[in-house]
Amino acid sequence: MKYNKLKRLISYYKPYKKLLFFDLFFAAMASIITIIIPIILRYITNEVVFLDRNIAFQKILVLSVVILFLLTILYGCNYYILYYGHIMGAKIENDMRNEIFIAYQKFSYKFYDNRKVGELISRITTDLFNITDLLHRFPEQILILITRFSGVLIVFCTINWRLAIIAAVLVPTTCFHISRFMPKLSHSFKKLFSVQAEINSQIEDSLSGIRVVKSFANESLEIKKFKNANENFVGSKKEALKITGWGFAGMFTLVSLYSPLIVITGAVLILNDILPLADLMTFILYEFILIEPLFSCLGLCENMGQSIAGYNRFIEILETKSEITDKPDALEFESFSGAISFQNVTFKYEATGKNILKNFNLNIKSGEYIALVGSSGVGKSTVCSLIPRFYDVLEGKITIDGIDIKDIQIKSLRKNIGIVQQELYLFSGTIMENIKYGKPEATRDEVIKAAKHAYAHDFIMNFPDGYDTYVGSKGLKLSGGQKQRLSIARVFLKNPPILIFDEATSSLDNESERCIKESLENLTKNRTTIVIAHRLSTIKNAQKILVLSDGEIAEEGTHDELLLKNGVYAEFYKLL
Repeated sequence: MKYNKLKRLISYYKPYKKLLFFDLFFAAMASIITIIIPIILRYITNEVVFLDRNIAFQKILVLSVVILFLLTILYGCNYYILYYGHIMGAKIENDMRNEIFIAYQKFSYKFYDNRKVGELISRITTDLFNITDLLHRFPEQILILITRFSGVLIVFCTINWRLAIIAAVLVPTTCFHISRFMPKLSHSFKKLFSVQAEINSQIEDSLSGIRVVKSFANESLEIKKFKNANENFVGSKKEALKITGWGFAGMFTLVSLYSPLIVITGAVLILNDILPLADLMTFILYEFILIEPLFSCLGLCENMGQSIAGYNRFIEILETKSEITDKPDALEFESFSGAISFQNVTFKYEATGKNILKNFNLNIKSGEYIALVGSSGVGKSTVCSLIPRFYDVLEGKITIDGIDIKDIQIKSLRKNIGIVQQELYLFSGTIMENIKYGKPEATRDEVIKAAKHAYAHDFIMNFPDGYDTYVGSKGLKLSGGQKQRLSIARVFLKNPPILIFDEATSSLDNESERCIKESLENLTKNRTTIVIAHRLSTIKNAQKILVLSDGEIAEEGTHDELLLKNGVYAEFYKLL
């Protein structure tokens, strides 16, 4: 792991230095106690049992109380490690999850165009769990291993230096073996996580579109796609398990060498009257004390491979720079008059590489109501996406009230723009919560007023729970027209100086459309309004209609003027 990444990882401990200190303190104390107890037992078997019977019993009783006292302290130490240590891990996980979620909120549309939701979810859930599990366990386990190894080695040297050599060689050899296969293990788990993210995306995509799947009777196709993704996952897991198997088998072998080497060497020393049997028994007791943290490290090593891979993916997100950011001296505005100007704007989407707009010019007066018309893919929605800086222009500039939008704070810019998009989205929650999304601090009366303006109040009150009706995931309990009217109600509540309606009435029946047209006319008074519509009947009253073709303005004028021209717009109108 690179120094900068390691430094950043360690920085997550900073707010919890006290918890970490006591976690390590009690881990060290627990290790020392586990080393002291066998020394007491050796003293009993080597010396106390050879004393006078009464004195021996008294000493055994006292030493038993001492051991009981030490075990009580050991219980307290382990409780702190297992409880407060995990609390520290949970708090760090909370901090990291907040950090990556905040990063998600800052990214532009372009970031999400190139990534799948399931993959992003896995980075904020599975990856973080693995990372914080390591952050909690790694320091204490390493400290326990070092403390026990050092303590046991000192004890061994005082008893018999020949047997001490076995431990002195075995533990470092095991650690060297770990260092050899850890990078390979981390790389294999990084690949595995990437494939696992693909499966998550496949599941999320299939279940989100389950109604489409069933309407086309394509369950077998989805199963086939999932099986292919699952097979790729198994292949990646085989690779990870192969490295795990190779590494862990070597570690198990090295650790398992300890017992036979100690017993065989000890037996030879006993036969040569160099080592008492009681001392050999002490060495065997210490075997468990020394090997237990080694086995803990075995599990930690597997987690470490997953954690390092997860951490690299986590850092990858945090180090991704959003191409749409505020300038240091960006301006903040409470409100705009709403004059919008496109000046020689060129734009293309990264995926297509084809210019959607080229040297595009458009001037919209403050309070003007314009409509964009044209076939799919000519740039209508692109024009509307560039104004709030969902994407940035490649060339040229866009101004509002004569100010380049890149010189305006993004939050300030978007607060002054109300958008009803073609792709409707309602959050899982109540109708009240969804409308209030347009103005979180709004009162209930303000929400109801907005709903009435959007002609949504009547159908809302037909639900048993009214405004407290739960709409379901993505608003699945509502019809398309109902969802659209709630989306429009959000904008009424927001009450911005600039309005953008991207196919805002496409899901409405004729009666609802008539109602919405009337409410839109009220809403658009003294506001700059841009409407995209395939239903030309909804834009007859627009002050200016722009017909786009190949990213350029082919025709412009009022509804009547364009019909008289008998051009592209007239052809569209005849097709109705």
